[in-house]
Amino acid sequence: MEILSNLAEGLGALMAPVPLLVILAGVCVGILGGAMPGISPSMAVALLLPFTFGMSPAMGLVMLCAIYLAANYGGSVTAVMINTPGTPSAVVTAFDGYPLTRNGKAGTALGISLIASVVGGFVGIAILVLFSAPLARFALKFWPAEYFALAILGLSTIASLGGGRWLESFIAVLLGLLLNTIGLDPLSGVSRYTFDVLRLYDGFSFIPVLIGLFALSEVFSGIESGEIGHPPAAPDKERSPWPSLRDYMKLKFSMLRAGVLGTVIGIFPGAGGTIASFIAYDVEKRLSKNPAEFGQGAPAGVAAAEASNSASVGGALVPLLTLGIPGSSSAAVLIGALMIHNLQPGPELFTKHPEIVNTLFSSLLVANVFILALGLLGARLWIKAALIPKRLLYPLIFAFSFIGSYAVRSSVFDVGVCLVFGLVGWLLSRAKFPVSPVVLGMILGTMIEKNLRATLMMGGFSLFVQRPLSLTLLLLALASVAVPALRERRAARKGIL
Repeated sequence: MEILSNLAEGLGALMAPVPLLVILAGVCVGILGGAMPGISPSMAVALLLPFTFGMSPAMGLVMLCAIYLAANYGGSVTAVMINTPGTPSAVVTAFDGYPLTRNGKAGTALGISLIASVVGGFVGIAILVLFSAPLARFALKFWPAEYFALAILGLSTIASLGGGRWLESFIAVLLGLLLNTIGLDPLSGVSRYTFDVLRLYDGFSFIPVLIGLFALSEVFSGIESGEIGHPPAAPDKERSPWPSLRDYMKLKFSMLRAGVLGTVIGIFPGAGGTIASFIAYDVEKRLSKNPAEFGQGAPAGVAAAEASNSASVGGALVPLLTLGIPGSSSAAVLIGALMIHNLQPGPELFTKHPEIVNTLFSSLLVANVFILALGLLGARLWIKAALIPKRLLYPLIFAFSFIGSYAVRSSVFDVGVCLVFGLVGWLLSRAKFPVSPVVLGMILGTMIEKNLRATLMMGGFSLFVQRPLSLTLLLLALASVAVPALRERRAARKGIL
């Protein structure tokens, strides 16, 4: 009852024109920032940080959190419509969202991504409000051995991402891990495979690589196949006008499962929404009665990716608010915002400034409602993008890709990286190699390397089996690879017999 009364108190403080306009502005900026390739949620929050200097601490924090939450949804719009994920975590949304659009079901994909985002957001907020303190204490028990094991569990999702092409997926993920080694060694500072190119000392910036592999490779494939001269696949209003309530109800368990999973993974510092999306997608595919549909336009794939992605926001705020530890790069910017307003994140925030915490929790609920309203109003406009002829759409994708790549570090070199990885992605697709394991390898490479080396320095390989959490995660990773392999082998034997 105390929690409800606190939330009611926070909502009461927000029910005025100015606070509501602040949240609305934050949601609008967040959606636009997330939809624009190259503007990550953390960058959108950082860009708007100076505008909060003149606000009260509560309003400043409310606006930044609204941007953070909305940017995670905004990334799905371009992922669904033009296969260009606006944020790294929207990569997984594109796996099934874009195939739905190509099949004339853009409304279905956009509707599911919107509702899944909102449901995931509510799940994350609910867990944040109800279980902040115990979950934060649990996250503190993670040592480097556990982080390494968590990354290996994430890597094991290639077993399903490759769609049965084990060897190709394995080679692709190795390529991603190797690409991740380019740059300065994270512990010793020794340069690796940089060939004295200064821009490579920091390694490849992830966003240009992502845009190249997913967006430009698709354009190159379209040009090669002659698709550029074909009329656009218009949304089929008879088959898929917009998901009905029944369609959403079919996906309710997918959204809830992914929401809880995304929140829990979001709590662990450094894990974030991208890893949460990959793992939630993998779990959903394994539980599905029709796993072959995943990657071809499965609504459950879109729902799992978006719900886990949005729920990770609530998870990332758990260690931020209760312990002062950022769970993601966006949360790290929020810590800066708290300190700018003379607020110390951690237990004292709850005891000395409970009114700010209550207002923040309530504002997240309001921001989620605004995301739903703006998503419904704007989605019809996004659907029109499917009607743009390819001869106009492809140059637009080129322009967005180059602008987004340049915006990350104001670097022409990154534009070249985007173009090169577009060609690499096209060549991989031609050779029937999936590109998503490459991205997964690049995402998890640093996490694996740092925590493996830290564990070895702390106590050697034995720590992986001595610590129960680490051992459990490693066994789960092993099972997630071994079980499907054994199942396929058994099915093959029956076929032979």
